[in-house]
Amino acid sequence: MADRRITRDILLTAPPGSPEYPDILEELGVIQDDDDLPSNESGNTPFAQIAEERVTRRGVLAGLGAAAAFGLVSHSMISRRALAAGVKSSLTFTETPHVYDATHHVAPGYNANVLLRWGDPVEAGAPVFDPMNQTASAQSKQFGYNCDYIGFTPLPFGSENGSRGLLSVNHEYTNQHLMFPDVTRKQKLTKAQTEIEMAAHGHSVVEIAKQNGSWSVVKESKYNRRIHVGTPMKISGPAAGHDRLKTNADATGTLVLGTFNNCAGGNTPWGTVLIAEENFNGYFGGDPAKTTEARNYKRYGLKTKSRFSWAEHHDRFNLDKEPNEPNRFGWMVEIDPYDPASTPVKRTALGRFKHEGANTVINKDGRVVVYTGDDQQFDYIYKFVSSGRYDPQNRAANSALLDNGTLHVAKFSADGTLKWLPLIWGTEPLTAANGFNSQADVLIETRRAADLLGATPMDRPEDVEPNPVTGSVFVMLTNNTKRKLSQTDGANPRAKNRHGHILEMIPPGHGKDADHAALQFRWEIPLMAGNPAKAGDGAKYHADISANGWLSNPDNCAFDTKGRLWIATDGAPKSGIADGVWATDVDGDGRMLTKRFFAAPRGAELCGPCFTPDDKTFFGAVQHPADEKDSTFANPSTRWPDFRDDMPSRPSVVVVTRSDGGVIGS
Repeated sequence: MADRRITRDILLTAPPGSPEYPDILEELGVIQDDDDLPSNESGNTPFAQIAEERVTRRGVLAGLGAAAAFGLVSHSMISRRALAAGVKSSLTFTETPHVYDATHHVAPGYNANVLLRWGDPVEAGAPVFDPMNQTASAQSKQFGYNCDYIGFTPLPFGSENGSRGLLSVNHEYTNQHLMFPDVTRKQKLTKAQTEIEMAAHGHSVVEIAKQNGSWSVVKESKYNRRIHVGTPMKISGPAAGHDRLKTNADATGTLVLGTFNNCAGGNTPWGTVLIAEENFNGYFGGDPAKTTEARNYKRYGLKTKSRFSWAEHHDRFNLDKEPNEPNRFGWMVEIDPYDPASTPVKRTALGRFKHEGANTVINKDGRVVVYTGDDQQFDYIYKFVSSGRYDPQNRAANSALLDNGTLHVAKFSADGTLKWLPLIWGTEPLTAANGFNSQADVLIETRRAADLLGATPMDRPEDVEPNPVTGSVFVMLTNNTKRKLSQTDGANPRAKNRHGHILEMIPPGHGKDADHAALQFRWEIPLMAGNPAKAGDGAKYHADISANGWLSNPDNCAFDTKGRLWIATDGAPKSGIADGVWATDVDGDGRMLTKRFFAAPRGAELCGPCFTPDDKTFFGAVQHPADEKDSTFANPSTRWPDFRDDMPSRPSVVVVTRSDGGVIGS
């Protein structure tokens, strides 16, 4: 037992005040908002405690040493052949080094060019971007701010075309101090500025084409479209029409204006995109405690003080006047990029929480399974399983599959298994005795329902994505600095988890035969992020990781057609390196031998990694460049990507190709 305690001290945390865990946030002047702070008071057994119990039960600490102490020995551990005979990674690119400077960097032999910038014209008639004379009317037709999720759908639909298609891009939120002249971080905006900000949220659909190896936007394409806070949307599924979704503007509870804080998302097999509504709580003013939804709103983190000025200028964001409006956000929104006249739909059967991504797989029995995470410290991982089956010959009918099915939440056990717990009204404890009078109530208060079922609190589950080759499902767990030593478990084994880790959920079967609808999976932790040169980080990678191969704060991810994992990060600058993209094999001798492929400019994170069907083009969203202490619109820490004195920093989509036109990565 003494050796075990010593090992935990080395792997989990250094003593308070030690150089291993300085107060990085304060040193860098990073402002921490409520988005990342926990609101889960359920007392459910957290993932880190479960993982520690599993480690103890399997006795791996004594035999494997500190580097593999949380490796959870199984078929998905680092390849023994790799440890004994050297590395055979399928990724042949030369790593770009760890940097932190004003511009972006990509691996040698690749070209990284800016394709779309904040303010670029999208819809027909959009004016040229003028940062000193912004208007809501102009912004509603221009590319929005803080691009996040990127989805590529080929033209025509169903083809494997890798040179022409539609790019669907989320616009998560705004940085007002970098967006407007003479505005500080916490300053209240005027009504005109607020409406520009509102128009900068939402989503863009843009047709793009590659000619002579170079990508460009197809200007004034019939497909080009901006979706924002003023765009009419339908509400469908079990919660549609419920009294808790009705407002003065919508007595039916089935229509809502707009979407915002759209973080990650996912493409469906029938060619639509699902976009997540994440940190919706920060947009509402008024006193949530005075509404009939006080318990509900507390669980989602609504407070009397809003991060934005919207409630001061528009009554629907004021809880004192529209107490039900927040219940109309926090859903997954489905958009058809092929039909610019179509109305987006909020699919309530997928649950209401701070969604991060929605990745869809057709199960071996034809049912649709959608994986998603609730991106907050100590919240949960979910999957939706449709009742009906996918019909590849009937594109229009497939979207209805997302209105009928069962939402499940994950509960991890120390023996390496996880159970998917169905959230079904009428089954204990989801009954009237606990305030659930219908399935609509369960979905409106998904978090509280999951609390009562005993789901496992996680370290900020972000992207949850199935591997198209192996069938395993990979989860990016970004960080959780609030986790105490007493709260650690198997799947979240580090206290004060600054660096995050990656979880692999393994359904029965393999590849196309994997049963994603099964109620029991297995799980492993293949990677613990952090600097392996620092014992206090407790990092775990392939034994041959390079000095540039380690990462921090895994956030979004993507798979290429070979099943290799591409990891985007959000928070690496807290460890002195730029955010960006790393790639790794998930099987064989190169398993978890992460290699740095792309580095973002200072102040920025990299979001929305995405490939064309031929793997010859990679897209990434560079979000909030220059967002650093003392950085402003007039004096940003970088003027990326234009580097012009008359242009501020601009969130942008970057397109990466190989110089020889070959497949990305190899």
